[in-house]
Amino acid sequence: MIIFVDMDEVIADTYGAHLELYNSEFNAQIRLEDCHGKGIKQCVAEEHLEMVKGYTARDGFFRNLEVFPDSQEVLRELAKEHEIYIASAAMEYPNSLREKSDWLDEHFPFIPWQHRILCGHKYILKGDLLIDDHSRNLKPFEGRKIMFTSPHNMSDTEFERADNWKEIAAKLL
Repeated sequence: MIIFVDMDEVIADTYGAHLELYNSEFNAQIRLEDCHGKGIKQCVAEEHLEMVKGYTARDGFFRNLEVFPDSQEVLRELAKEHEIYIASAAMEYPNSLREKSDWLDEHFPFIPWQHRILCGHKYILKGDLLIDDHSRNLKPFEGRKIMFTSPHNMSDTEFERADNWKEIAAKLL
């Protein structure tokens, strides 16, 4: 089986990083639970929006993201039997290319560089399964689609869903 796995909000906690930066810089107390059904930009004060939009352009933002629990172990097991590709729409943030590659080297060294797709649109992907947090990436995919739960997609009911990597393991291992 050919399995494509998104990075941001699937194996790398970008939403949490945004909240952490925002809370630190603006002495705020926004919790993940406060953002259910909303994108990060809908959770912050309007006067801070431009600054928050700039977080992803900061040096080190993508390099220092937390790894989602159990993602390494589950992907390592899946890689024993299947072709695993990391597919990230990294071109949206061109400065992220090196940071994402370095992050993968550190946290997912068992997924070789030849299995990393840092692209623009994901509709080019052809395989058996896509695990992603955005419906815009899942809709055009022709194989099985699993939406990985993130605060911004809580109201989306169109796709098979997994709330965490233990649920992915239960579905695929």
